[in-house]
Amino acid sequence: MNNKHPITECIETQLQHYLDDLKGTPPSDVYQMVLSVVEKPMLELVMRHAKHNQSLAAQFLGINRNTLHKKPVEHQLLK
Repeated sequence: MNNKHPITECIETQLQHYLDDLKGTPPSDVYQMVLSVVEKPMLELVMRHAKHNQSLAAQFLGINRNTLHKKPVEHQLLK
């Protein structure tokens, strides 16, 4: 029986595809790439779910509101 979280399985599968597509070329900045491609859509979805209430979104995410406040700038989510 597989006890992995479905999101873990998705990330593993996609990361393996990414590494396979490199065809032997050494990867670079994989850690930062994965964090940024996961964090941005997570923030977008949670903010929508919280109806753009940053305090509520921070609570949903389990992070400090001040930390959340910086994230839209980092990911260019501000319009």
